[in-house]
Amino acid sequence: MSERDEFGAFMIGFVVGALTGAVVSLLFAPQSGEETRVLIKERAIELGDRVSETAQKVGEEVDHRTVEYRQKAEELAGKARAGVEDLGKKGAAVLEESKAKVTEVVQSVAKPKGETPV
Repeated sequence: MSERDEFGAFMIGFVVGALTGAVVSLLFAPQSGEETRVLIKERAIELGDRVSETAQKVGEEVDHRTVEYRQKAEELAGKARAGVEDLGKKGAAVLEESKAKVTEVVQSVAKPKGETPV
C-alpha cells in the first residue's frame, strides 16, 4: 500500500512540475503573442501525450499488481483452508479419544462390585 501511495505522490508531483515548468517557460519567453500561442498549443499536445503514456503505464502497473495480489490472496486462502482442515482432523481425533476415555470410565463404573476392571 505504501508503494502505491508513493507512486501516486510521484505522479501528482510530475504533473504539477510539468505544468509549472510550461507556464514559467512561456511567461519568460521573449516571443510574440502568435508564437506564444503556437508554443502553448505544442506544449499542451506534448503534455497530453505524456499524460496518456503515464496513464497507460499506471494502468499496466495496476493490472500487474492486481494479478500479483490475487495470486497471493489465493495462496493464503489455500493455506488457511489447509489449516482449518488440519484443525478439524485434530479436533475429531481429540473428540474420539475423549469419547473412548469416557466410555471406558462409564463401563468401569457400571460393572458389578465383585468384578475387577480389566
